[in-house]
Amino acid sequence: MLIVLGIVIGALLFYSEAATVSPLTADVFFLYMLPPIILDAGYFMPNRLFFDHLGTILVFAVIGTIWNCLTIGISLYAVSLTGLFGVEISVLHIFLFSALISAVDPVAVLAVFEEIQVEEVLYILVFGESLLNDGVTVVLYHLFEGYSEIGEENIIAQDLASGVLSFLLVALGGTLIGIIWGFLTAFVTRWTNHVRVIEPIFVFVMAYLAYLNAEIFHFSGILA
Repeated sequence: MLIVLGIVIGALLFYSEAATVSPLTADVFFLYMLPPIILDAGYFMPNRLFFDHLGTILVFAVIGTIWNCLTIGISLYAVSLTGLFGVEISVLHIFLFSALISAVDPVAVLAVFEEIQVEEVLYILVFGESLLNDGVTVVLYHLFEGYSEIGEENIIAQDLASGVLSFLLVALGGTLIGIIWGFLTAFVTRWTNHVRVIEPIFVFVMAYLAYLNAEIFHFSGILA
């Protein structure tokens, strides 16, 4: 229903002479649309449950996502060797595609979970995994994108090692920046108890600054 609603509104705007619609570019999406979505998911997350089951969530989000990416990539590469695709596709481009589709979107599942009131641990495992999965898939995508630019025939063992290190650096760097901005926000809002009307502004602005700060250093803005 949401997809149909989007198509209807998009068609009305597209064919309406009164409205001018700016094209949706990657910059518009990543700089203006994605941060509020991620902030909403993180802000309303049940913190205690999340950290109580952080180990399991990390297994699903990190190891599970890498496993998905590798198995999808290897399977597609095996199919490409049979010639069923009709075109020759580079193994790096196949893994780039597999990283792209390894992202999960459990919105419908979580909506059903809320409706039938499932056990809280199951809910937080799916919710937490989906939240961290986005950051991991973005890092994997950029990793294979970098390998594609180098070229399959030019990759050496040093490039593979630096890729693994950059994966850890981007993920941990984004998380660290998020922690720093979290402390800064907590510190600033300590002094606003008499003017609470401005506190939502700090929450929005400083969360957005955390996202931009991570992107400036090429870390994961989603994890931040």
